[in-house]
Amino acid sequence: MKRRELLGLIGGAAAWPLRAWAQQPKSVPRIGFLVTGSIESPEARAALKAFDQGLREFGYIDGQNVFVEVRGADLNVERFPALASELVRLNVDLIVASNTPAARAVQQATTTIPIVVPVMGDPVGDGLVASLARPEGNITGLTFLGPQLVPKRLALLKEALPTATQVAALWHPGAYGERTMNDMVTEAKEAALTLGVHLRLVAVHAPDDLDRAFSTITGERADAILIFPSPMLYNQRKRIVELAEARRLPIVAMGKEFVQLGGFMSYGADIMDFNRRCVAYVDKILKGAKPADLPVEQPTKFELFINLKTAKTFGIEIPPSLVARAER
Repeated sequence: MKRRELLGLIGGAAAWPLRAWAQQPKSVPRIGFLVTGSIESPEARAALKAFDQGLREFGYIDGQNVFVEVRGADLNVERFPALASELVRLNVDLIVASNTPAARAVQQATTTIPIVVPVMGDPVGDGLVASLARPEGNITGLTFLGPQLVPKRLALLKEALPTATQVAALWHPGAYGERTMNDMVTEAKEAALTLGVHLRLVAVHAPDDLDRAFSTITGERADAILIFPSPMLYNQRKRIVELAEARRLPIVAMGKEFVQLGGFMSYGADIMDFNRRCVAYVDKILKGAKPADLPVEQPTKFELFINLKTAKTFGIEIPPSLVARAER
């Protein structure tokens, strides 16, 4: 996407103004920001709003003492390499790659420009960093540990629905690297076996696959749906919740945003807030720190959200002990 938008105006009615990149003073830091959806999408605007909040907390104002150049892939991850190369050609001082697929594209485009990733799945398994403590390359940021928490989400779903025996797992095979995806599938299957649940994997390669996937799930009489972590599925959360609601299927997902839209349950870190918190890395790097020396941050708090209205609509009686553990 070619047009630039001013982060400080996200959430308001005004559009971001165009800026002449060549006229910007070189002394002012320039940041590239690569998002999965279109810049105008609610998901991208929410992420950029959180990022702008973080910038302001560290004293940065876009258009004054920092310039931010945003590119959106319009939910087509195949566009990431071209967009990453475009940001590299602009000679930005730093690139914020919103998630693992974006980071992998930027990693291929540059080994010298620092890269900060707000939401990584398994940074080591995906080859983004050498280790969490010592990244060693030009990438650092935060991991939300989404893939590692899949068994926990399945266990919570079984606790809420003790009679459930058939669970469909909605997954995006290309969401992360091969090692991460294999580990996620293996651990989910092992957890299902332990819990006495038959887990049926239903692949979604693109947003257009969702209708077909839900038809498959309905045909196999699933009791509930487990949503695997994926930037694409996260961006499609409204559609997923609508499809599940129409079929009266409870879902458990990685982010509270699913529950806020009407989904049944979620467990994980506050993904959207990572876009604000990543500015701590941006600030350190702009002041001279190297990504290789900045450990990847892991979440210390995981939130359980339950939509009681959805539970009531579906006739689900949630155990009081589970409700007591919920954040909201």
